[in-house]
Amino acid sequence: MISFISTLIAAGGEGGELTYETHHWLLPETAEIIYGGLASVLVIAALIKFAGPMIKKSLTDRTARIQADIDNAKSTREAAEVDAGRIRTALGDITSERARLLAEADSQAAAVLADGRARIAAEMADIEAKAMADIANASGRVREELESDIKRLSRIAVEQVVANAVNDSVRQDLIENFISNVGAAR
Repeated sequence: MISFISTLIAAGGEGGELTYETHHWLLPETAEIIYGGLASVLVIAALIKFAGPMIKKSLTDRTARIQADIDNAKSTREAAEVDAGRIRTALGDITSERARLLAEADSQAAAVLADGRARIAAEMADIEAKAMADIANASGRVREELESDIKRLSRIAVEQVVANAVNDSVRQDLIENFISNVGAAR
């Protein structure tokens, strides 16, 4: 490697600088143009032959994928619009269903209230009839007890009044009248 560098320095001229000269300041050498052009044509031809179909296929696939996404978005949007319409319709149905349920609940509440009132009225009539029967039984018992108490007290009072009012001479007359009535009856 040192020998190569020393050869380059020796060939470089004075000052050790290397100089390259061409036939024109803008264009490369003719051989470079020919070999570079042929190499470029071969590379471009190989790219067109081998990479071209893959690029074309990938662009076609990309176009198809984008179109499928657009179609999918369109069908999704149509389905969403149908769902939105159904929801709006259902919202109207919900309002009418709510009104129907409230009316049905009101009618059921009225029926339960009327049934409860009728049941309470029947129970009240039954309780009132039992109370009247109990009152009649109690008043009959009280009347019987009162009559027996009055009879007992009357008997005691009559005995005491008779015992106090009847003296010995009245008693003797009563006994004699009783005996004469009994003897006359025989």
